[in-house]
Amino acid sequence: MLLRILSIVLVSALLSAQNYSTSDLDEAFERTTLVISSSAHACYVFDIYVAANQTQQRRGLMFVRNLPEFTGMLFIYERPARLSMWMKNTYIPLDILFISTTGEIANIVRDTVPLSLDSIAAVEPVNYVLELNAGLTEKLGIDNSSHVILTAVAPEA
Repeated sequence: MLLRILSIVLVSALLSAQNYSTSDLDEAFERTTLVISSSAHACYVFDIYVAANQTQQRRGLMFVRNLPEFTGMLFIYERPARLSMWMKNTYIPLDILFISTTGEIANIVRDTVPLSLDSIAAVEPVNYVLELNAGLTEKLGIDNSSHVILTAVAPEA
């Protein structure tokens, strides 16, 4: 029993020591660009990693320690749902945008707490969740009146 507990502790320590970089993300995720038309009357282009399947969605940005400013991750879901995220094993604070199929932003949760197990939820059914560096939405004037242009991405059928 003690050996099993020690094994679990060792595996947990090894997992928490992982440190993924953007080159690791390049191997696991397809990339695309995404445009957000800000209510501040400007458009911003983001380099996006696409989490389109369950394996990618489970991994997300876990263990990533640094993300370039205009880089993020888009989670794509086939059916609209009141999606929720958490920050387990996520070391960087994020702004999380919940987005409908039409590109409307349902809500934004800003400055999430790294490593938190608290649920971060959409206020209505959505198909997309976009994770960006914390503080970026406020800096760029991205709010619920902004619009995400999703021409290059769509839920898998």
